Amino acid sequence: MKKPSKLARNGSTWGLAMVAPTIIGLLILNIVPFFQTIYMSFSKTKAFGAYEFCGFANYIEMFQTPEFWKATWNSVYFCILTVPIGVFLSLLVAVLLNAKIKGKTVFRAIYFLPMVVAPAAVAMVWKWIFNTEYGIINTLFGANVRWLTDPNVVMITCAIVAIWSAIGYDAVLLLSGIQNISKSLYEAAGMDGASKVRQFFTITLPMVSPTLFVVLIMRLMASLKVYDLIYMMVEQTNPALTSAQSLMYLFYRESFIAGNKGYASAIVIWTVLLIGLVTIVQFIGQKKWVNYEV
Repeated sequence: MKKPSKLARNGSTWGLAMVAPTIIGLLILNIVPFFQTIYMSFSKTKAFGAYEFCGFANYIEMFQTPEFWKATWNSVYFCILTVPIGVFLSLLVAVLLNAKIKGKTVFRAIYFLPMVVAPAAVAMVWKWIFNTEYGIINTLFGANVRWLTDPNVVMITCAIVAIWSAIGYDAVLLLSGIQNISKSLYEAAGMDGASKVRQFFTITLPMVSPTLFVVLIMRLMASLKVYDLIYMMVEQTNPALTSAQSLMYLFYRESFIAGNKGYASAIVIWTVLLIGLVTIVQFIGQKKWVNYEV
């Protein structure tokens, strides 16, 4: 075997130098903290930031706490509310934005705008809209719905805001997948007399399924990790907080308010395992509906 030339060695050195900042950042900011979190989940928090190994005590306490199971259900329920409707609306918007309509660029910018706006500003505006006394929705319909303080409604309210915020980003991703579909397929289908609806189900949907699969994974992960939206929409003094508290909200409360970082780390590991389980199920199921053929 020939030894690599000096030019090849220099190229490899420069390549490693270019990716080194990313690799170092990944190690310092992601991988090392993750293993520290695993260790902390088996430890009890002591004074002055010290930790004492306690085995599975945090996990046993966590699984025996009704509040933890309620937070787990809230996270799953939030996924059920947001993912199917959000992905469907994003696909619908992507198809409409791909159609021959005037001002498509303007509409694309409008739909993507919620992703640019700060989450705090989004939450503030929607809190005004859903205000029980002087909110726009209750005023228009003459209703008296307690959107943010009713335990039976608060999660639906947060889901509406989450869907509205994510439609633009997901629609742009799906639009890029739709635009990569060969127009000759639609021309051939049109010559065979296929309607627009039939073309959507026989051409668009199968061809965009890989992008749809990626969007689905991203949206499920984001929904299971939801924190900031609920934190800003539902105050700690809100009587409906228990019905809206997600796993990440419970982690924040236990870690930064109660100071119980060992127990909070166990919640994080449980959330990671839950996301991993959902992702594995998705990868197994995608073999039946995702089409990777060109």
